[in-house]
Amino acid sequence: MLDLKDVFYFVQVVDRGGFTSASRSLGLPKSTLSHRIRELEGVLGVTLLNRTSRRFGMTEVGTQFYHYAQTLLQTAEVAEEAVRQRATEPSGVIRMTTAVEIAQFALKDLIPIFLKKYPKVQIVEITTDALVDIIADGFDVALRGHTAPLQNSSLVQRAIARAPWYLFAGPGYLDARGAPATPEEIAQHDTISIAKTGSSNLVLTGPNGRRCIVQTAPRFQSNNLVALKESACANLGIAALPGYICRDEIAAGKLKQILPRWIAADARLSALIPYKRGLLPAVRALVDFLALEIPHVTAFEPAPAEDAPSKAGGKRST
Repeated sequence: MLDLKDVFYFVQVVDRGGFTSASRSLGLPKSTLSHRIRELEGVLGVTLLNRTSRRFGMTEVGTQFYHYAQTLLQTAEVAEEAVRQRATEPSGVIRMTTAVEIAQFALKDLIPIFLKKYPKVQIVEITTDALVDIIADGFDVALRGHTAPLQNSSLVQRAIARAPWYLFAGPGYLDARGAPATPEEIAQHDTISIAKTGSSNLVLTGPNGRRCIVQTAPRFQSNNLVALKESACANLGIAALPGYICRDEIAAGKLKQILPRWIAADARLSALIPYKRGLLPAVRALVDFLALEIPHVTAFEPAPAEDAPSKAGGKRST
C-alpha cells in the first residue's frame, strides 16, 4: 500500500523542479525528501526520477506515475473536504433504529420537521422490536423504550423522555362490567397484556409510591401495542398502554382511562449512540432535537380521578 505522504512529496519535487526547491517550500531537509522518494520507488519497484549532477527529470514510468499521483492527491483532497464539511455542518446519512410503535406514534411527525430543518441530512429508519446490535449492523443511533435501566455497554446513553403506561378500557366493556375503583378489583376483570416471559401480574404504582401487584390471567396477549389498543377499543378488557398512544382514541370516545392515579409502568425513551468521540454533527443534531421535542409528544395528562363506587364483578342494572 502506498504512503500518501510519499506520493505528495514526489509530486512536490516534480512540480518545483528538484529537491532543493521542494525542500525550501516544504520546510524539510533534502535528505528527508530524497529518502522518502527512494522509499516510494522501493515500494513500486521502479525508478521514478533521474538523479544526475547535470539534470533532473522523470523517467518514462515516473511521468506516467506523476499523472496518476496528481489524480490520487486530488481525490484525497476532495474526500478530506467532504469529511471535514460533515464534521462542521449537519449533513449526510443517519441510520437509526427503533421499535415500530415508537416510530408510529412518537416520530412520525417529528422526522419530517427535522429533515426540513436540516436539508442536507438523510435518515434511514429501520423499525424492529428486536434488540439489534447497533455497532455490527451499522446504526448511528437507536431510540429504545424501557422500564428497567439499560445494560451497561460501550454505547453512549442519553435520556430522551418519560412515557408512562396507564390503564384503559373501552366504554362498552365498562358499561357491561363496571370500572374498578381500586387496583385490587382488576383481578375480577378481563385483561389484555403485553406478551412477556414469566408472570403476567400487573404491577401498579400509585399515590405516595404505593405499589400494588394484581394477579391477572389475560384473555389476549401480544407484543404489538397497536393490537392491544385495538382489542381494548373492541371492549375485550382492561389494558395497560403508554398514555401518549391512546390520545386519539380517548378523544374519539373509543377508550376511557381507569384508575388515573395509578401508573402501570414508568417507561422511558433513551437514545443509544455507538461511540463517544467524533460524533457527526448530524447525529448530534438529531439526538438534541429528539430530546427537545419528544417530551411534548409523550406527555400525557391523566384523567381526573373519580371517587365512584366499585362495580366490578357484575353488570349494571338498567
